[in-house]
Amino acid sequence: MSVLLVGCGDLGAAVGLRLAGQGHDVLALRRNAAQVPPPLRGQAVDLTKQAPDLAGFEPRFVVVALTARPRTEESYRATYVDGMRRALDALATSPERAVLVSSTAVHGSTERPALEDEDAATSPTDGPGRMLVEAEQVFHERLPHGTVLRLSGLYGGSSTRLLDQVREGRVEDPHRWTNRIHREDAATAVVHLLTMPAQPERLYLGTDDEPAQLGDVAAFIADRIGGPRPPTSDPEQGHGKRLSNARLRATGWAPTRPSYREGYAAIG
Repeated sequence: MSVLLVGCGDLGAAVGLRLAGQGHDVLALRRNAAQVPPPLRGQAVDLTKQAPDLAGFEPRFVVVALTARPRTEESYRATYVDGMRRALDALATSPERAVLVSSTAVHGSTERPALEDEDAATSPTDGPGRMLVEAEQVFHERLPHGTVLRLSGLYGGSSTRLLDQVREGRVEDPHRWTNRIHREDAATAVVHLLTMPAQPERLYLGTDDEPAQLGDVAAFIADRIGGPRPPTSDPEQGHGKRLSNARLRATGWAPTRPSYREGYAAIG
């Protein structure tokens, strides 16, 4: 039972290690194969410039979990669109299941947003978001039975950006609605979609149970770490987007950190 990881950053590695623990042989594509954690096997390849060598490798599962730097339209096209296309075109056979990790950045922001699900129209506001929409289209063209998982804001692990902002008193928009998912819950969601008994649908939103205004999240963190109290959020001034995970939850997946409270409980 083999798996191809197209991209093996923090999230891809977490997915691969879980699958390896289930007995899968995992091949991970990464620019620096030395950074692929064992027992995963690494292949060094820069997908923005070349195709991988997948001769003789016919994976049962494929996971596309790429990272583009810097956050520009050009970088996202080279990585998510052209790079993914090279990897998928190198496959000799179609996998049983495949998951593309995309982003809820393809959803637009509004004033006083209603709760949105997978039926909401995409309305990216920048070049990277537009490239993610194009990548989703290319993915479904290559693998019509594949599944796109749009993840909301990832946190946990080595990610400390919000903690640093709270600690330094740099929370500037407390009224903005935010959606987040802990990195471990994101990894379990990918594995779940690959291995669940029923055939997954084409699209899911991967987020926790509770959209929250940034001021509320920051206040909780400030109390835990003893940082300066951020400005108070006001629901009447709320803007951004509020996303539902109901479709993903209906498959049997559930987050171990259903809100930011559980996710940030261990800090301090």
